[in-house]
Amino acid sequence: MSHGLTLLIFLIPIVPTFWAIVDLAYRDFVSIRRKALWGIFVVFVPCLGGIVYLLFGRRQGKKTT
Repeated sequence: MSHGLTLLIFLIPIVPTFWAIVDLAYRDFVSIRRKALWGIFVVFVPCLGGIVYLLFGRRQGKKTT
């Protein structure tokens, strides 16, 4: 297996997690507690947490300008 393919296999699952963390930073939620809970979930359940946030949690926050 080439090093490029190995790197790709490890990087692809990380992308939703980083995307969710950045998105969390730019959104306002009803409460800071809800935002913190999503952040904890995304960080401690990598890949799956990011995907779940992007599918369900993102709708709960409002985009700040």
